[in-house]
Amino acid sequence: MRTRIRILVVALLSVLWLPAARAQLPDTPAAHQFSAWLNAFNSGDRATLLQFLQKNFPARASRIDGELDFRQRTGGFDFKKVEESIPTRFSGLVQERGSDQFARFTIEVEPAPAHRITNLELQAIPRPAGFAIARLSEGDALAALRAKVQADAAAGKFAGAVLVAKNDQPIFTGAYGMADREGKIPNRLETRFRIGSMNKMFTAVAVLQLVQAGKIKLNDPLGKYLTDYPNQDVATKVTIHHLLTHTGGTGDFFGPEFDAHRLELRTLQDYVKLYGKRGLEFAPGSRWEYSNYGFLLLGVVVEKVSGESYYDYVREHVYEPAGMTSTDSSPEDQAVPDRSIGYTRMESGTWQPNTDTLPYRGTSAGGGYSTVEDLLRFANAVTGYKLLDAHYTELLTTGKVDTPGGSKYAYGFDDRTEVGVRSFGHGGGAPGMNGELRIYPQPGYVVAVLANLDPPAATQVTEFIGSRLPAQ
Repeated sequence: MRTRIRILVVALLSVLWLPAARAQLPDTPAAHQFSAWLNAFNSGDRATLLQFLQKNFPARASRIDGELDFRQRTGGFDFKKVEESIPTRFSGLVQERGSDQFARFTIEVEPAPAHRITNLELQAIPRPAGFAIARLSEGDALAALRAKVQADAAAGKFAGAVLVAKNDQPIFTGAYGMADREGKIPNRLETRFRIGSMNKMFTAVAVLQLVQAGKIKLNDPLGKYLTDYPNQDVATKVTIHHLLTHTGGTGDFFGPEFDAHRLELRTLQDYVKLYGKRGLEFAPGSRWEYSNYGFLLLGVVVEKVSGESYYDYVREHVYEPAGMTSTDSSPEDQAVPDRSIGYTRMESGTWQPNTDTLPYRGTSAGGGYSTVEDLLRFANAVTGYKLLDAHYTELLTTGKVDTPGGSKYAYGFDDRTEVGVRSFGHGGGAPGMNGELRIYPQPGYVVAVLANLDPPAATQVTEFIGSRLPAQ
């Protein structure tokens, strides 16, 4: 009896908070299976992982290539904390070995021996407060960043450019890996990288400029500006504010239909012709859901109100005032000096150019290209009120709607506070491209990272330095 009581006490303690270094796995079938899966997964050995899956989780065995690709991208996981434990279900926290990223895992097993796995999920989460990273001196943080990026580049996890600035001036720059592997052209600070959804910042600035000029009102319905929009629910119920905050229910445009017409979509109006009859996915303003199509529509609004093409407008009113000479959205069939080739990792483990995934041209939702130096110029122009006055700059960058990741979405900018330090910016990612811009107004730092590899190549580097730089 005394032994059974002792076992129950140990099991109970294992479910409570434990420091990372002392985290213990409970003595349950679910926890044992999790431990066995973790060991097999972390081994990185195809035969070892396949044998485990075939015996314990047959539904996942057919996806062995995807499992190994996931292992390569994360570097494996270290167990950190128990959150819930019963015999057939176990959940808790793990951290990627290759980054600061945390994830919440849940595993469920059959009640009868051999307790085969019925479900295993991992969900990326913001770093828990109990595992906060200690901030370093500026010099130590930059030294750690240099070591991190060099290690990632050597391991094939990063290729791109990195820039950190303080009070508008660069204090760290570096370029790594190849812009063109076949041509043996290395990445440089001047290399132009595709930036995915980071264009949304430029689109939001353009819209707010027209709001500031009195030509657009944020609470006006879309149909006031696009008078011939095909779907009346969208035209009458979705406002400019909804589109800027991803709360309009306008959905995405990526998917089978996009793939079928990828090279035919050459203008913003081409997208409206293809998707404009669609209805709403939810009542506008009722929730947040990322919408590339919503920002595509904002580009059409800019065209209607300004009388210029979207591309001419942002070139004249955003890029030129900011001094951004290497940023644009030229079509993919045009030669662009210093534009890198994006490389996406296949399930076989090989790297292939992302050419067959690219749209004909970037849009107001994303897909253009830039450099880390131009992104710094943009950040300085935003915070220096060169693009908008102080009131509209604050409106642009201040969070308005909660997002699932724990931050708030402003107008084309993500606004977050981590361990008491606020930053705003936006990321972008697609096969063969990943970028991040973070602006830290209180300590005066700007971090710009661009990569010509799959996400999260640039995101991990950005988060690494962002969590270590001084808070003041």
